[in-house]
Formats: sequence, C-alpha cells, structure tokens
Amino acid sequence: MHLHLEFSLRKQLAALEIGLVNRVVPPTEVNGHAQAQAKKLAAKPLSALIETKRLMKGGQSKALIERMGEEGQSFRRMLSEPAAREAFGAFMEKRKPDFSKI
Repeated sequence: MHLHLEFSLRKQLAALEIGLVNRVVPPTEVNGHAQAQAKKLAAKPLSALIETKRLMKGGQSKALIERMGEEGQSFRRMLSEPAAREAFGAFMEKRKPDFSKI
C-alpha cells in the first residue's frame, strides 16, 4: 500500500529509517510514481490481489484478537492487586491514590 504524506525531508528520512514508509519520493514525482504503481497492480490477476489482501488483513486481525485476549487476562489479574484496590478505594473516597506504599 502506498500513502502520500507531506513532511519535511528530515521527517521523511526518519520515517524511512524506522520502516514506517518504504520509499520517499520528491513531491514533483508523486503522481507519476503512484500511476506507475497502479499500472503494476492493474497488470496482476485480480484474484491474486484479493487473496493477498485477505491474507495480509487476516494476520492483523488474528494478532489483534490475540492481544485483546492477553489484555483481558492481564486486566483481570491486575484487578486483584494492591494497586487496583488503592485506585478504587481512592476513587470511592474522592482522593488521589497513593501508590508509594505498594
């Protein structure tokens, strides 16, 4: 997937370096580059593109569901810990929680 973002060159290069983007294109070349990428995709079999997109999204959905399950387990476990009791007690007593003694 390609996305057109306009940032300073320094931010563009930083995004490239950390893998947030896969290419930095000068503003004057963006449309030409986008058209070239669209032509490459249009030349591929539609069924292959649909399947690739499905597989890419499926992995994200599965990972998200797994993380949500882990988050729920952590949340349930932490509800019984002293920090949670202090937080809930402070809320009910309308005071700031004091976690320094936990």
